[in-house]
Amino acid sequence: MQTAPIKPLKPWFQVIDDVGASIVWSEFFGNDNPVELDIGCGRGLFLYTAAQNNPDINYLGLEIDYREGRRTAERLKKQQMQNARVIGGDGNIVLTKMIEKYSVSAAHVYFPDPWWKKRHHKRRIFTQQFTEILSDVIQPEGHVHSWSDVAEYFEIIKSLMDGQPNFETLPPPEARDPEHDMDYQTSFHRKKSKLGLPIYRGLWQRKAITS
Repeated sequence: MQTAPIKPLKPWFQVIDDVGASIVWSEFFGNDNPVELDIGCGRGLFLYTAAQNNPDINYLGLEIDYREGRRTAERLKKQQMQNARVIGGDGNIVLTKMIEKYSVSAAHVYFPDPWWKKRHHKRRIFTQQFTEILSDVIQPEGHVHSWSDVAEYFEIIKSLMDGQPNFETLPPPEARDPEHDMDYQTSFHRKKSKLGLPIYRGLWQRKAITS
């Protein structure tokens, strides 16, 4: 039985090997606009909406699930959006080996997988090492945004980020009522909000780089 051919989605979707050893933002996006990361972009509602609302900012989604990443890229391609891309693969490789230091204006990490079982906690994205990686890629006065619907996990995220010496804790954004079904931060945010579950929000700013 023949399988359907994979649709070409470059430049909206690329895997790490497609990109090469390093990313030069001006070449990757074709301009010198600020770059924001959506780490674990999933189905891409934030990536798509943010890129649409902010045409002078470039957005890169990182997604380990190729199927989800390609689904997001199909939406971007359909609208011929030039300021949004997705890279499929291990985001830690992109963050630690392919991005120039202090070259990202913001990182968004929304509803990261809590990996409920204790033996799987080591797979959670937020660790001490991850906060150090963020401090290496975020430029001074840049931001890290993270939301979760899991109180226990959010307290871990908050503790790690609050304790990261290169970041300052800022007041979180206030909750607001969405105006329509696509007016949510992510599709997961929509799902959990409609269930009436609380959403925990965090915001941190990169401090100046000291020698």
